[in-house]
Amino acid sequence: MGVPSFRDGLTRHGVRRTLCRVSLFEQLPDRVSLYEVSPRDGLQNERLTVPLREKLRLVDALVAAGLRRIEITSFVSPKWIPQLADADDLCKHVFRPRGVALSALCPNVHGLERAKAAHLEEIAVFLSASETHNRKNVNKTVDNTLSAFADTISGAHDAGIRVRGYVSTVWGCPYEGDVDPRKTLTIAQRLLAMGCYQVSLGDTIGAGTPLQTKRILTLLLAEIPTEKLALHMHDTRGTALANILVGLEMGIRDLDASIAGLGGCPYAPGAAGNVATEDLVYMLHGMGIETGVDLERLVEAGRAAEVIVGRPLPGKVHNSGLRSLRA
Repeated sequence: MGVPSFRDGLTRHGVRRTLCRVSLFEQLPDRVSLYEVSPRDGLQNERLTVPLREKLRLVDALVAAGLRRIEITSFVSPKWIPQLADADDLCKHVFRPRGVALSALCPNVHGLERAKAAHLEEIAVFLSASETHNRKNVNKTVDNTLSAFADTISGAHDAGIRVRGYVSTVWGCPYEGDVDPRKTLTIAQRLLAMGCYQVSLGDTIGAGTPLQTKRILTLLLAEIPTEKLALHMHDTRGTALANILVGLEMGIRDLDASIAGLGGCPYAPGAAGNVATEDLVYMLHGMGIETGVDLERLVEAGRAAEVIVGRPLPGKVHNSGLRSLRA
């Protein structure tokens, strides 16, 4: 008898059966768009406040690496996020080269007024799929948060400012556990109907697994075009890249990341940072997917980020270095 091929299998009774070939990576894109969040999502979780000059240095390093969409700060009350109390000064002094879109998180119309004064071309609004996390984060119910966004989003449009939406705790909540993905679908649809050009789905506590990601995206993509959704994956349990691969196979082309894995969430205890930008780009380039980013300069930015915050950061590529890549 010949040796069975990898497509063949034997039952415990010795009956031969044919296994289905699993096709991987047949739907990958030629190019993706990266949305860098480290100056905001990364630095807001640092124990010590990073000086303004060092924040400007970080943004410059990210721009030099070729990143073209960067969320640089948040117009929230310094009472809640003191690490970003210098948002207005940062916007005043940051270098804005042509072709680079700088954005900021805006929780309300007051934040929008600050964004308008800073001449930003994009803002982001945010809420959670989990009621408990949303209350702890913004002290409102989900419905009340969405209602409050009406004036912020319409006011931004009137000023010619684009609006992006974030939905946190999509893959799980630190207080409630599992979150029904139908809640995320409803919230995302409402944000898009209100005028957000895109909704970024967040695995805030890094709990997601690939099959869970497939189930969530299958539900959402049945109702929402792929270009309207982005992934914002935290790497708490080391599954961020695996979940992103599932998203790429399912048509997602917009990915959030944070240099060197900076970040976390002040209202999600134990949450690690976002997937490291250089780790993500290393994987993408190795698979023949273009990002428009210079990986060597990105590694330099990751090393600069460690110096800026004064501690080792979890991203792997800026520590281990580069090797030649082949798709």
